[in-house]
Amino acid sequence: MHSQILSFVRLSLFPLVRPSALCSRSRKNPLCSYVSDSFYSQYNNMPKKDKTSKSNPKPPETPPGPVTKVKDGTIAIAIHAKPGAKQNAITDVSEEAVGVAIAAPPTDGEANAELLRYLSKVLELKKSEVSLDKGSKSREKVIRVTAAVSQEEILKKLRTEASG
Repeated sequence: MHSQILSFVRLSLFPLVRPSALCSRSRKNPLCSYVSDSFYSQYNNMPKKDKTSKSNPKPPETPPGPVTKVKDGTIAIAIHAKPGAKQNAITDVSEEAVGVAIAAPPTDGEANAELLRYLSKVLELKKSEVSLDKGSKSREKVIRVTAAVSQEEILKKLRTEASG
């Protein structure tokens, strides 16, 4: 009876302290022998996260592909340029980039100028609405379209030109 009262007092005064913290190493104290550490584990555990109820991530605003919409409202087209070809042509439209063969040498920006001229013709846009955003000295380029056209419309025109 005496040990039960001591146990009750210890639990009410120190509810979150493990019994081993209050007891000496020899465990001769009746409180230490009466209250087990396993009894305390229910009070000291942190609540676990519920892993089954994951929030659904919002779907991407733009579908994956070479034509994406930029935050400022313009459209970016990823291009893999192939300068030095015999004639201008869109070789392929993949998920990563649009392959474009350019009939100009890659010197003094001639291929970049020809690429912009050719894409404005294919997309039926003014030359001022198509500009080189990134990759002036690389084969991997990003072209920015400032005209009021949709991504789907641009992708449709590129695929039509690629198919022949």
